[in-house]
Amino acid sequence: MTTDARALAAPVDDRDPHSWWRTSVVYQIYPRSFADSNGDGVGDLRGIIEHLDHLVDLGIDVVWLSPIYASPHADNGYDISDYRAIDPVFGTLDDFDELVEALHLRGMRLVMDLVVNHTSDEHPWFVESASGPDSPKRDWYWWRPPRAGRIGGSPGAEPNNWGSFFSGPAWTYDEASGEYYLHLFARKQPDLNWENREVRAAVHDVMRWWIDRGVDGFRMDVINLISKHPDLPDGPVRSGGAYGDGFPHYNCGPRLHEFLQEMHEHVLEGHPSHLLTIGEMPGVTIDQARLATDPARRELDMVFQFEHVSLDHGPTGKWEPTRTSIDRVFDTLVEWQEGLAAAGWNGLYWNNHDQPRVVSRFGNDREHWHASATALATVLHMQRGTPFVYQGEELGMTNMPFSDMAELRDIESLNHIAEAVARGAELDGVLAAIRWSGRDNARTPMQWTHGPHAGFTTAEPWIGVNPNHDRINAHDQRGVPGSVFEHYRALIALRRTDRVVSDGTFARLTTTDPLVVAFERRLGDESLLVVANLSDVPRHAVEAPADAVLVLRNVLGPVTNLLAPWEARVHRIRP
Repeated sequence: MTTDARALAAPVDDRDPHSWWRTSVVYQIYPRSFADSNGDGVGDLRGIIEHLDHLVDLGIDVVWLSPIYASPHADNGYDISDYRAIDPVFGTLDDFDELVEALHLRGMRLVMDLVVNHTSDEHPWFVESASGPDSPKRDWYWWRPPRAGRIGGSPGAEPNNWGSFFSGPAWTYDEASGEYYLHLFARKQPDLNWENREVRAAVHDVMRWWIDRGVDGFRMDVINLISKHPDLPDGPVRSGGAYGDGFPHYNCGPRLHEFLQEMHEHVLEGHPSHLLTIGEMPGVTIDQARLATDPARRELDMVFQFEHVSLDHGPTGKWEPTRTSIDRVFDTLVEWQEGLAAAGWNGLYWNNHDQPRVVSRFGNDREHWHASATALATVLHMQRGTPFVYQGEELGMTNMPFSDMAELRDIESLNHIAEAVARGAELDGVLAAIRWSGRDNARTPMQWTHGPHAGFTTAEPWIGVNPNHDRINAHDQRGVPGSVFEHYRALIALRRTDRVVSDGTFARLTTTDPLVVAFERRLGDESLLVVANLSDVPRHAVEAPADAVLVLRNVLGPVTNLLAPWEARVHRIRP
């Protein structure tokens, strides 16, 4: 079914060592759900250390950790109360140092999650800022008086009409000072004011502190939101909406590029081993991403764009999900391939901690689970850019069949339920949308074995385990020819060994069938032809040249002019 990754030797690499990330594959770990070493039902750093061989076998080059900092966990760690401390639920700084050393000894690098659009309201910076209008840190956050002519705390008195990403207004009233503070996310996640030079210097200090501990780069959470229009104007209100859309006033705001270039100059410039910078940028356009990732501008190495994972959102957003055609998803990925071809770089992903599982979302997790999981992997990993694998994706993990809101843990989902039911929505319908779009789908425990709690923990896990772990788990796939895991290994090995994959150009090929996608990767005289049937029925294949060599394939059976449902093929073409 696939080439044995172990048979592929490491290449001689004469490329610029500062662009090592172009040939790399990154694995995202959501620590809370990866592996529990101490039996408290929550994943931790020692659990990660104990499972590093899994990543070595897969061929991973870089590990990205979701936040492990001290936090009240209002948003599962994306609300940080101390940037220089490990939350006790995950372990200690000694555990962290051991993890860094263990990764480096195995030839892997570590990327930390940098969450600096906002902090926790329990962070000392905010506690000091909230102590009163005369606080020296008052201007470290966005404090504003009530709207003119309104009484603070009353409906409609917020400084502007922006809504929060997590439902409700983007402002919370502080009775002690009579002012509001801005939070684009949860109430306990106040936004930092990057207009303040002291804030930026403090962030730079945090970054340098972690670099000194051996960190190899940063994935920067919603980094395109750090620059707000200083006037904080009202946003347009959608028909039937309760709040205004402030996005035009804080997406890639007026000083974003200045802030990123300053960060590069003060923190990243001149490091002997290039530090990887990944910008998460929801709502970013191709033109904006090109500016942020053009190497000549010295800002970021790559971006996460959200366009392809927003296509199944309805008119009111993700909580009105609608099926989208996979060819439309591919069209969007092609636009980004072409848009960043001359300058810039794509972060390639299907899954992360905020997205439902791709095999359930864009594939067929029932009749064609294996084939659709591996076909989608092939189409993504063979593109130009740096692929990201989210924990369990390499096993084909699926969405969770949540049946009751008591099974949910995510603040975004829980806030949405409360707001929707208050408006009169039926709970069953709200839960159906969450089963499709909710972030908890990505946060169920890693499925290591078919045993109790999927081998994740010996205790009751913090969130339920998917019942299909009895047939989808690492133990039953590692080393098993043809498994989803082994197909991912082969894809990763091919990127390492074949410069056409890492360095070649990308060109879409025209097909007569929109559900058969094809593209060519070319470097000099060599090229790779990638063809995939992204549907549940057989379809005519794109004909490969007679002397083409089949490099990878994800299904069994003879190779014919028909592609089996969700069949993907990679052919090598030499002059």
